[in-house]
Amino acid sequence: MHLLVIGALWRIRKVKDMSITILGIESSCDDTSSAVIRDGVLLSNVIAGQAVHEAYGGVVPELASRAHQQNIVPVVSEAIKRAGIDKSEIDAIAFTRGPGLMGSLLVGTSFAKGLASALDIPMVDVNHLQAHVLAHFIEQPGAEYNPPRFPFLCLLVSGGNSQIIKVSSYNKMEVIGQTIDDAAGEAFDKCAKVMGLPYPGGPVIDRLAQEGNPKAFTFSKPHIPDLDYSFSGLKTSFLYLLRDRLKEDADFIEKNKCDLCASLQATIVAILMDKLNKAVLQTGIKEVAVAGGVSANSAVRAAFEQYAQKYGWRIHLPRLSFTTDNAAMVAITGYYKYQDKDFCDMSKAPFARVEL
Repeated sequence: MHLLVIGALWRIRKVKDMSITILGIESSCDDTSSAVIRDGVLLSNVIAGQAVHEAYGGVVPELASRAHQQNIVPVVSEAIKRAGIDKSEIDAIAFTRGPGLMGSLLVGTSFAKGLASALDIPMVDVNHLQAHVLAHFIEQPGAEYNPPRFPFLCLLVSGGNSQIIKVSSYNKMEVIGQTIDDAAGEAFDKCAKVMGLPYPGGPVIDRLAQEGNPKAFTFSKPHIPDLDYSFSGLKTSFLYLLRDRLKEDADFIEKNKCDLCASLQATIVAILMDKLNKAVLQTGIKEVAVAGGVSANSAVRAAFEQYAQKYGWRIHLPRLSFTTDNAAMVAITGYYKYQDKDFCDMSKAPFARVEL
């Protein structure tokens, strides 16, 4: 009997030793986040936002880095606590190395180096853009798990990026179309700002658009070759319309706010989906996902549903909690890189800009 007990304990310990536990750290912009993933399953995901930027209508880099310094220790501590693990069980630390705000990235990178050194475990550096794509592979206890099948196309849309990516595997991604100037999220936020809407403007436009007419106003659409995007012309067209109409009526924006938001949103979504549909036709890939902050937009999600029904796409919409910057997506990326033994040397520095 004693031998049977010893054998059972050995098997339990062996299973535990084979598991992979990753602590993720995200600090690329204004959200401090930490998450724990074990064998691909999310155990915790803690995010601390920074309301201080609302008064300035955008993220102030210096204020962001200071807030990260205040938040990172309690956020990481809370992520470990909620996961129900001891820090000695962590196999590696995955951290966002870039792209992002340099000051913010330095806080996360420095903390990851210090903790990895103290625990004597490896570090895994994560590309923020790749992490957004792999957010679709986060498994949650008790939730349906239906990740994209390789190869698939992913529309990555956020405040800083608008890209169409061909994803052949966890570690093989190719950008086949991208913005040549502004990103879709930037267009949302900047147009919201000129209307006097609070920051961040994207979610506010989405909410107001629900009560507006998407055909009330017409804005210019770019004629960019291949699969690339451009949103600078749309912003200019929007600005000129406001300028001209405000000369006629000083209350034009207030009287037409919902229609302006609905028309702007419809134009941006049409531009995004037109190029994505071309990518599907060119590649023949009908497995299609969306990721990034703008993937939380209700019109974007509705358009995906419509295209799926009309063209037979198999679509993947991320959970809303995984659309904004979060450490869960960093941890899942680190989980796959850990299995490839793709570790990061302590001498590596963060980077503000980089290609996928």
